Amino acid sequence: MLLGLVTLLQDSLLQPKADTVAGGVSQIASPEQTLRLWDLLMKGGVLMIPLGILSVIAVFAFVERYLTIAKAGKLEDNFMPMIRDHISSGNIVAARSLSKNTNSPIARMIDKGIQRIGKPIDSIEKSMENVGKLEIYKMEKNLVILSIIAGIAPMFGFLGTIAGMIQTFYNISLTSDITLGTIAGGIYVKMVTSASGLIIGLVAFIGYSFLNAQIDKVINKMEGASSEFIDILQEPTR
Repeated sequence: MLLGLVTLLQDSLLQPKADTVAGGVSQIASPEQTLRLWDLLMKGGVLMIPLGILSVIAVFAFVERYLTIAKAGKLEDNFMPMIRDHISSGNIVAARSLSKNTNSPIARMIDKGIQRIGKPIDSIEKSMENVGKLEIYKMEKNLVILSIIAGIAPMFGFLGTIAGMIQTFYNISLTSDITLGTIAGGIYVKMVTSASGLIIGLVAFIGYSFLNAQIDKVINKMEGASSEFIDILQEPTR
């Protein structure tokens, strides 16, 4: 009987408690690991600095061009009817004054046409076309910045990833540590630059395409106003 009691005590002491085992398993199986976006970006390395600069330049260029193009596309709805009334009634001075006091590419183009009244229609159209080309150039100014950023930002990202992988494998060659955790940890951190570069390039490309579409709308308005002005000149004077 004494021997049976000793055996029972040994079993109770050596057998781990269920709640202790469950607590240990849960503690190991569910570690809470949170990685903030800023911390992840900081792990991208030195090349995150030029990528950050490119993103700031892209945002500034987009906002500046958008405001300029939006302003260029604005024109009072009664501008061309008033020009028509002034020219049809022979009041060239009033038409010239209206066009000069209106800050718009369309108005500046029409003003050049008014200055050429009395000359052949071909000469008037050519003069207005030259002014139109100059105004289009002003609207497209600095758009090339977005185009360049859309092209080089992904390259910077890939360069950062390649440099990081080279560093990772170099460290492996020195330490002979080829565990999966070491390789995966080094690669996923360095791929942050690739993801950042692709995002910046994609946003810059979308902004570039959007602004070009807005410029096309303004060009269509300019062409319509030019055609209407030529039609006004060919109408009989009152």
